Amino acid sequence: MTDTDKLLAEKDGAIGRLTFNNPARRNACSYAMWDGIAPILDDFEADPDIRVIVLRGAGDKAFCAGADISEFETERSTPEQVEIYDGAGDRASARILSVSKPTVAIIRGFCVGGGMGLALECDLRISSDTGRFGVPAAKLGIGYGHEGVARLVDVVGPSFAKEIFYTARLFSAEEALAMGLINRLVPDGELEDYLLDYCATMAANAPLSLSCIKTTVSELTRIDGEPDFALCERLVTECFSSDDYVEGRRAFMEKRRPAFRGR
Repeated sequence: MTDTDKLLAEKDGAIGRLTFNNPARRNACSYAMWDGIAPILDDFEADPDIRVIVLRGAGDKAFCAGADISEFETERSTPEQVEIYDGAGDRASARILSVSKPTVAIIRGFCVGGGMGLALECDLRISSDTGRFGVPAAKLGIGYGHEGVARLVDVVGPSFAKEIFYTARLFSAEEALAMGLINRLVPDGELEDYLLDYCATMAANAPLSLSCIKTTVSELTRIDGEPDFALCERLVTECFSSDDYVEGRRAFMEKRRPAFRGR
């Protein structure tokens, strides 16, 4: 298997799927995989038929185990290599966070370290009952950057964030749900049907409205300066000025489902 085979993109109706396809290493990301995430998301964002983006791991053993440590000796052993390697990861993270469409992490098995960071960069997280979550940094003597820590604190709060880092242990899907780390917990055998229904619900709604709320939440929780309230208000105005708002009103009066077009 080549690195180009380890990151898969698929379009299925309104769903764009990005799959980490490295099951032999619990779907850990190589440099080439990190570098390939942004172009796939660019394509999904540019396609008006894609309304929801799903990130998942191949197989049923892991979502993603973060970076592929096996290549660190050859790809990440000098300061120059570290800068290049980390740059690819930073670009991938930034693109997941900035893509305007809803993103959902679908989790089976291990979701640890950088893999949990990827899941936290998605808007929503749905896990089967096989999900296992953790950040083993303290077992490796690793420090975590403030941006990644801030995302975890935003999701679970400071006390649970400290517990996750202090213990460095694996948490069950049930524990993750109780902490708010995941949005939904679904029996493994029902996960695929649940996902399709969940995505269909979001895809039926107005894309501009979803993009507006995504940007607004991002602005309200940003850690690098004051929120851009003018941007948030402009997006609200654009919603009210859109063809979709006209369609939504008419569909309501005509007692039918709206057919939103994202404009």
